[in-house]
Amino acid sequence: MKTRTVEQIFAPNPPHYVGDGFRVHNFIPSVPQLSMRRMDPFIMMDYNSKFYFPPSETPRGVGVHPHRGFETVTIAYNGKVAHHDSSGGGGIIGQGEVQWMTAARGVLHKEYHEESFSKTGGDFQMVQLWVNLPAKHKMDPPKYQAITRESMKKVSLPNNAGHVEIISGKFENETGSASTFSPVHLQNAHLNPEGEVTFSFPANFNTGILVIDGNVEIENSKLPTNHFALLRNDGESFTIRALEKSIVLVLSGEPLDEPIAAQGPFVMNTQQEILQAIWDYNNGKFGELS
Repeated sequence: MKTRTVEQIFAPNPPHYVGDGFRVHNFIPSVPQLSMRRMDPFIMMDYNSKFYFPPSETPRGVGVHPHRGFETVTIAYNGKVAHHDSSGGGGIIGQGEVQWMTAARGVLHKEYHEESFSKTGGDFQMVQLWVNLPAKHKMDPPKYQAITRESMKKVSLPNNAGHVEIISGKFENETGSASTFSPVHLQNAHLNPEGEVTFSFPANFNTGILVIDGNVEIENSKLPTNHFALLRNDGESFTIRALEKSIVLVLSGEPLDEPIAAQGPFVMNTQQEILQAIWDYNNGKFGELS
């Protein structure tokens, strides 16, 4: 099995706000080397690095907005967020939990800091990924998956190296609880100092690593906190070694290799489908949400 090597390491872009509750660094697709095509099926990644929000009686967040053609995956590392959508999905996710929303043919949704978290304030740290849907599933019914701490699959690593949380896909003999429309691996490695873990994915799968906390080394390349590593499609396996106690998000997916037409909150295959999405949204086809 050939070793996969590091293509490039990226520092976080300057942050910007999404609404008033999410202070994010965008990696995909605003970094030119991390385009939607290069990272396919991952078409967007916003990273809210650890940031303290002071107490507020009015929860910060993002108001009602539409999506069509893809899935949103929100991974909570610190803080709590409340989600509601027009298909009836929703809930609260806190530290160590994930919400996986399939927008598909169209939903309205909103996301806010959870009420009690908003009132007390605290550190807030999350990742939101957009995962593209295959053309044949873009107009499927919406759905919502809540992955709680209790349902999260975990694999302990040998030699007290730490453990791996499996959101989707496989690690060793365990499979994550999230269902996907194409092969998508999302996993959090929690590593103790000097702990090592080896991942292996097919060479054609587009693969990246985000350091949530700590500092790690990947095949002799140093990767500090809040940095993203793009791996080449030149092998299958790679090893991450923690230089201190660390948390690392690993994402790897099989490219769909389909046309991508994207405009704002809509990601389809043709410009005509984008125009149809806009028409449907303007004519109330995405349901109602107040």
